[in-house]
Amino acid sequence: MEDVLRIAIQKSGRLSEKSLEIIRNCGIDFTTDSRVLRERATNFPLEFLFVRDDDIPTYVRDGVADIGIVGRNEFDESLCSLDVIKDLGFAKCRLSIAVPNNFDYKDITSLEGKRIATSYPNIMMRILKERGVNAKAVVVSGSVEITPQVGIADCICDIVSTGTTLKMNGLREVEEIYYSSAVMVARPSFINTVSAKTGILTRLLERMDAVEKAKNKKYILFNLPSERLDEAACIIGGMKSPTVTPLMDKAWLSVQSVVSEDRFWSVFEDLKAIGAEGILVMNIEKMTE
Repeated sequence: MEDVLRIAIQKSGRLSEKSLEIIRNCGIDFTTDSRVLRERATNFPLEFLFVRDDDIPTYVRDGVADIGIVGRNEFDESLCSLDVIKDLGFAKCRLSIAVPNNFDYKDITSLEGKRIATSYPNIMMRILKERGVNAKAVVVSGSVEITPQVGIADCICDIVSTGTTLKMNGLREVEEIYYSSAVMVARPSFINTVSAKTGILTRLLERMDAVEKAKNKKYILFNLPSERLDEAACIIGGMKSPTVTPLMDKAWLSVQSVVSEDRFWSVFEDLKAIGAEGILVMNIEKMTE
């Protein structure tokens, strides 16, 4: 029987969409149907389990899935003994303290003795303890914003993206206490064992790294006076050495290289200044170094 790496992914939502997009960019083919909770890739030994995001750490811990992609907030809140094997960098959000508009908030010590409604009591209480604040967690599973209005809590601690929902419910964000992004997790016993499945995981991570490296890179091709090659190499930097091809006119060369997108315009301007012509710029899908 063929060994297959089993991955748990959120069944719907932004985290799910981005996770599947990255896997597709790795050249892995599969179909998705919101009614199907288990799916097998057609050209790679990978099987998907589509589950609730807060169940993913448990699925991985119990060996139902080999790995999972989950928000770090859900992972940390679960208290499951898992290892983060890759920070994927997307689905970024923050966990913040928000108080009613008439709440006299000076700093985090203003929360001393207060009732704080949250869906993340483990994360919140750990951070408050680290900062020397003694408060009471009021655990709710949803609609956290309404709790101060109905007298259940004095303030809230919740995931914030834009803050619009807070304002609509008479709250204001006063303290960011925790930051989260999507992570890939696995059991320590799994990743520390050499097996066919860990070999598949290594292949998957190599593909993901190649996609990630290419994401913010540009491939450039340009013609350059031969005597300016050393200057161009210093301007480009980055990879070990540009590719250089002689042209029919021996006074000119064709140069190819890769630059990071955040440096591109300064590189472009500096190359123009030393006489580069016909600068061609292309996106890169995958890349290794």
